Amino acid sequence: MKFTVSQTAKHSQARAGQITTDHGTIETPIFMPVGTVGTVKGVHQKELKEDIDPDIILGNTYHLYLRPGTGILEKAGGLHKFMNWDRAILTDSGGYQVYSLSANRKIKEEGVKFKSHIDGSYHVFTPENVMEIQRTIGADIIMAFDECTPYPCDYNYAKRSMHMTHRWLDRCVNHLKKVPEKYNYKQTLFPIVQGSTYKDLRKQSAEYIASVQADGNAIGGLSVGEPAEEMYEMTAVVTEILPEDKPRYLMGVGTPINILENIALGIDMFDCVMPTRNGRNGMLFTAHGTINIKNKKWEDDFSAIDQMNITWVDTEYSKAYLRHLFTVNEMLGRQIATIHNLGFYLWLVREARKHILAGDFTTWKNQMVQQMNKRL
Repeated sequence: MKFTVSQTAKHSQARAGQITTDHGTIETPIFMPVGTVGTVKGVHQKELKEDIDPDIILGNTYHLYLRPGTGILEKAGGLHKFMNWDRAILTDSGGYQVYSLSANRKIKEEGVKFKSHIDGSYHVFTPENVMEIQRTIGADIIMAFDECTPYPCDYNYAKRSMHMTHRWLDRCVNHLKKVPEKYNYKQTLFPIVQGSTYKDLRKQSAEYIASVQADGNAIGGLSVGEPAEEMYEMTAVVTEILPEDKPRYLMGVGTPINILENIALGIDMFDCVMPTRNGRNGMLFTAHGTINIKNKKWEDDFSAIDQMNITWVDTEYSKAYLRHLFTVNEMLGRQIATIHNLGFYLWLVREARKHILAGDFTTWKNQMVQQMNKRL
């Protein structure tokens, strides 16, 4: 994998770059649609490629491990072939899902024992077998196994967890040397910075992760309930330390405003379930604010979902029609809303890139934040 920075914004740490993988080039900043179980929920691959057009999507190690299982994925030739996706894929390590299963897991130095949310069966994730699982899934970018701490988090717990995440990273790196790629392309490991919302821990973790000299780095443990200002503060601490010539991935973030503010802090890659989950529930993101399409006020509004016609659905469907589909519980409504939201997120990061290259990113970003911070 290669990463090059084309331009850094004036009055900001925002940068426009390119990540080159064996499954294509990724222009940054980038938002990665979340394809948890081998599909971006509610979106056909044809629509994903032609209408949303992301350079990379995300798969989830925990969910793919449970279903369909690594045996099926290996027989298929990896996730790319299994889901008929010829562009780049990133897999998370399962650390966040382990965090979310707090009532059904035990964390020890060796790894994590957890109970499946599907059938209650017990499983163990270790740094070593998570690397093997991700080798079998076959993503272009794979994540080191980490512990994602909750918010709020006791300082001493956050410190112990951070050091364990670092030790787990060392085990991941060592194990990957013994386990070659299964398919005919390269996989790249990203370590993950942890440390909760403590500046000194974030600084220590960023320094440790930078010392590994991986081809890219991630920031985890944010967007777990902390105020946005704390997220930005922690991100700023970390991006000051992580190397400028490597892509930086902020995991699980976030709202359109979160994305723009973190681009300004030097983040290159994002993922979040928000555009798909909120879309399925009738919440639409637009360049002028958010819309709850279920509200009666849209009942006879025949204008486009977003007046800027950011996505193709804006030219084909009105707010009134989309509201009607939600009212009658028609699945097409959820599909349209999902495609619109994903299209908007991709439009937003691509516009950010254009303005970074044009030299007016900060002015544009401030205007967009003001516009989008409204309920329509």
